Amino acid sequence: MMPGKRWVSARSYSVRLVLFFGAALLLLLSGCGSVKNVQAPDAGQTKPAPIAVERQTTEGIVIGEENAATNTNTWKAIPYAKPPIGALRWRAPQPAEKRSQPLQADKFCQICPQYIDHDRNPATAQVVLGNEDCLYLNIWSPKNATGKLPVFFWIHGGGNSIQWPLLSMQDGGILANRGNMIVITFNYRLGPMGFYSHPALKTGDAAGDSGNFAILDLIAALKWVQANIKNFGGDPENVTIAGESAGGQNVFCLVSSPMANGLFHRAISQSGLIRPSTPQEGATHINGILAKLMVKDGKAADAEAAAKVLAVMSAKDIEAYMRSKTAADFLEMYPEGKALGMIYFPTAYSDGKVLPADFYAALASDKYNKVPMLMGTNKEEAKVFLRSYQPFAAWRQDGSLFKEPVKTELFDLVAKFQSDGWKVMAVDQPARIMRDNEGQPFIFTYQFMWGAGGAKNNVINPPLNIILGACHAMEIDFVFGTEKASLGAVVFNDKNKPGRVALSNAMMDYWSAFAWTGNPNKQGSSLPKWSPWSNIQGFPKTMLLDADLEKAKITMGRSELTQEMIEAALKDEPRQKEIQPFWDASPYRRR
Repeated sequence: MMPGKRWVSARSYSVRLVLFFGAALLLLLSGCGSVKNVQAPDAGQTKPAPIAVERQTTEGIVIGEENAATNTNTWKAIPYAKPPIGALRWRAPQPAEKRSQPLQADKFCQICPQYIDHDRNPATAQVVLGNEDCLYLNIWSPKNATGKLPVFFWIHGGGNSIQWPLLSMQDGGILANRGNMIVITFNYRLGPMGFYSHPALKTGDAAGDSGNFAILDLIAALKWVQANIKNFGGDPENVTIAGESAGGQNVFCLVSSPMANGLFHRAISQSGLIRPSTPQEGATHINGILAKLMVKDGKAADAEAAAKVLAVMSAKDIEAYMRSKTAADFLEMYPEGKALGMIYFPTAYSDGKVLPADFYAALASDKYNKVPMLMGTNKEEAKVFLRSYQPFAAWRQDGSLFKEPVKTELFDLVAKFQSDGWKVMAVDQPARIMRDNEGQPFIFTYQFMWGAGGAKNNVINPPLNIILGACHAMEIDFVFGTEKASLGAVVFNDKNKPGRVALSNAMMDYWSAFAWTGNPNKQGSSLPKWSPWSNIQGFPKTMLLDADLEKAKITMGRSELTQEMIEAALKDEPRQKEIQPFWDASPYRRR
């Protein structure tokens, strides 16, 4: 278990992700789940309207459309639970209501409440947008799918407080078509609506009382998939959960959750760190937020006075006060959101019902959902965050980070040690623990290398090859075959296209083969063999995924990292004294 307050420093790093590229995307707001009939094209329309595609669900008919560009059918904004509004806020999700009329499912729904960069201007404050009525999912299915295709269930990242990348920008059709599988993306509750654990909200329902509403949303969406996906061509007995960053953490949460047992059959975690919080941390955090709200409302002169008011309020009165506030009211108590998007708050409560009381103990004691797993990190995860920290931010501004080798070297070294720590927490340590358990299927691990090496690597143009490289979230466009859903928007170009497309195709083939069989090696494939993780020293461990300007470069690695190895290497590093403060403050190491 992480010590108290660990989550604050961890998210203070993760939140920097949005500072760099949050401004690259705009929110595409549209209505969620409106009910209407299929409209005929206008008489003068020159471009033919998409062909409507109907499917039956347990709640009623949904009408999607053909996507000729990806040879798929798509359905957007299908409700998988009742809107979590009114009395259902801070409650476990309830089954979606039945509909008497067909649902036109051709537009993405609104995002869940969160900060968003509305004008692409880093000089202006981000604003809160979204709607608490947001529990909807999107489906891409290859045309003529017949009911036995694997299901790829994607959990977006964003620190569990924003949606990254925006699902409205992330086309699942390319992966669905190439992998011949069903791809699902979906919204789940974020920030204060998704993870709030406080005694005043408890009702006696152990699941809802956990405060893990976002995890319960994932479980509800998986239950909907079990009940309905056959009608879209999918196999409910072959569901792969996959996610990146916070989505990867949520994959680990589902793997550890007894409530998710039987709802999925394979799991993929991309850069997913395991950082649980305690319910006590949650209550302390929320009391601090409530104190701020009371000061703002004039109910107390300062935070200390507000704490005294809270101490004598009944649980019923505290709940009523919380429910009188909008989602925006809560989010505005997180000033970092106005500048950075993501906010600092505890998540993944170790409640003993939804999630185990001790995550690592659950893994070590064989008490989790054993499925084939694929997990990995990027070689230079930390770079996208470190670029905003001093002295690197100042060096970046005056250009010396790129001109003075001694400064570039320090940036690369700090990034190396922190990224290695990330690899230990997200891959090597859980892989070693789980592989020793009897009955654990194969675990496959990777390290994404494209762009790594700083100035020595020419696949990314300078200076982004130095300050980004193979950083956090860089692999998302490769997995989905997209060009600019994630960081491809700033680093992809015609020069690096041949090599990166070859690597992307290989990764899509590996990921989809894993979804089909639990093994990334497809029979008859010309791709290098991906061996499963072995705990035996010198045996295969990790697939290294890279490409130069012209071709993919994929090789099997045999090395393993531990925190002890990292700290020993740091001790021997000539610039140890300069690096040590960054390592000591790093969230990417276990205390």
